[in-house]
Amino acid sequence: MTVLTSMASMTSTPKESLQQIFGFEDFLPGQEAVISAVLAGRSALAIFPTGQGKSLCYQLPALHLSGLTLVVSPLMALMKDQVDFLVGKGIAAARLDSSLDFNQVTAVYDSLQQGKLKLLYVAPERFANERFVGLISRLQLSLLVIDEAHCISEWGHNFRPDYLKLAALARTFAVPAVLGLTATATPKVAMDIRQSFAVAEADSIQTGFYRPNLTLLFEPADEPEKALVRHLAEKKQEGSTGPSIVYVTLQQTAMTVAEQLVQAGFPAKPYHAGIKDEQRQEIQDWFMGSDEAIVVATIAFGMGIDKSNIRAVYHYNLPKSLENYAQEIGRAGRDGQASTCIMLGNGDDLHVLENFVYGDTPEPDHVRDFVDHILGQETVFSCSVYELSGLFDMRPLVVKTLLTYLELEGVLQSTGPFYSSYSFKPLRPSAEILPRFDAERQEFLKKLLSCAVQQKIWFTIDLDEAAQRTGSPRKRVIAALDYLEQQGDLKLKVSGARLGFRKPAHASLDIAALKERLVDRFAQRERSDLDRLGLVVELVNHAGCKTGFLLRYFGEERGDCGHCSFCLQGKNALIGNEKNDKAIPEQQELAEVLQRLRSEYPQALASPRQVTRLLCGLSSPRLTRNKLSKHALFGRLEQYPFAAVMDWVKAQL
Repeated sequence: MTVLTSMASMTSTPKESLQQIFGFEDFLPGQEAVISAVLAGRSALAIFPTGQGKSLCYQLPALHLSGLTLVVSPLMALMKDQVDFLVGKGIAAARLDSSLDFNQVTAVYDSLQQGKLKLLYVAPERFANERFVGLISRLQLSLLVIDEAHCISEWGHNFRPDYLKLAALARTFAVPAVLGLTATATPKVAMDIRQSFAVAEADSIQTGFYRPNLTLLFEPADEPEKALVRHLAEKKQEGSTGPSIVYVTLQQTAMTVAEQLVQAGFPAKPYHAGIKDEQRQEIQDWFMGSDEAIVVATIAFGMGIDKSNIRAVYHYNLPKSLENYAQEIGRAGRDGQASTCIMLGNGDDLHVLENFVYGDTPEPDHVRDFVDHILGQETVFSCSVYELSGLFDMRPLVVKTLLTYLELEGVLQSTGPFYSSYSFKPLRPSAEILPRFDAERQEFLKKLLSCAVQQKIWFTIDLDEAAQRTGSPRKRVIAALDYLEQQGDLKLKVSGARLGFRKPAHASLDIAALKERLVDRFAQRERSDLDRLGLVVELVNHAGCKTGFLLRYFGEERGDCGHCSFCLQGKNALIGNEKNDKAIPEQQELAEVLQRLRSEYPQALASPRQVTRLLCGLSSPRLTRNKLSKHALFGRLEQYPFAAVMDWVKAQL
């Protein structure tokens, strides 16, 4: 990675920077107000629709601020694209993410220490690294930028536990100003963000969600695949389908629908989290370079994608929230030209989305046991998210959320992530390596390398044993191995990711109350997610302007738009939740099989929720590790809603 250390010539005013460096004649609505607040040293919140120039609100001020602008973003693709753009403009910018190798990370750290960078992009997880936090705390930090700021709010649609710690870090760094950026904040979420970062209400700038060039059509279809092909064929007859995105819920649906579109003669490709990174990048590049491409995608697609001429967005399945819907349709028509957004999803989608919500909620007793387990550790300890996930049958994100909650409760302090196992493959013999060092370092390296145990080609090193045998701190052992790799002496491979923690002393801790607070937080999260899904149904069924309904949700009032399906047609195609009304028939044989299966797998199927996950086809760590996701009963009752299946299961146990 190349980091430019010389900036473009500074100009006297932000307006001149806008024109001469960024090449824009004038500010977009809201940008100048946000930039003025930040340059005056005040924290601000920018709530702008997708594609309406949020990034300029910190990129431009960074050139006029004396210190470093630190940008926190969960989107790796966006970080890379923006750094490439800034470096191309002669602005000293860099990123730190998991895609960088040792030498690249070292180069960024060196640039930071030498004060050569104006902007640094990092993922929120980077703040668990003590070395990074220590370095940032010693630098002159002028602005902290929180991209996707709605992730900080537990009322938001895309809550991320790592974001909860950012407010405390801003105080730790004594940063003069914080800028929050989001495209999807309800009034309640905006208030959470303002309170977290001490943003005055006058410096919360919302430009409005209304997009007059978007036609919003709601056509719930019993056979969405046929409806989709029909719409695409009509557009093709008109001259061009234009670049389009089709959003689906499941990975398998993405692959099936893409194949159906190809068979119908359309250039379509699937995109989802299960595709390898290299292939996903190829699909993105193909889509960006085409005027006809159709991507059939889960919500994994589109974050950080900046393509201005997307002509249509189709929701093959219902979105899981109005925030998701607003974000996804916001990717259409960024060039201001007329574009169409068509909802094809129907009531059949609801129980799938509801099941995801129920499946993510941990067992209350497992939450309580988790707290006991953590409190029973030594004062300084480490843990594996993977191991805790299996031990308490929680998805990894739930484990990370619980650990974050315990940090915010003051029960834990993070000491940073590390790897428990290091392996290396020699590229040079020791006889060539050792003579380059002085006597003390030679002795240290001899002891270190003597700890290596040869497998076939790779050697493994127990870091704790190596630290003890060399009489050196663990950090020195790791630094030595990193240095030898940097010099081309060996190739490193790390595994066994662990999180380090310290338990501060507590005069008194009401453990029972702590457990119940955590249980309640997850229960509230489940209710909030279900309520958000219910609002999607209300939007589809709303007998009035659809655009107006959506705008009111985000705190904006406007008259009828004149270009949504209700305004154009004056009628609704209602959807219901017919599958939630389906009674589960007599299942005596299934009940007997379940009883036998529970006796075979007492831990994986201990609770009604665990059994319900099995029957509804929702994987969990214990189901996966016991290979029950391949059992004949997995997904046996997936056509029924989770809550109804769990009621049936409780009656059998």
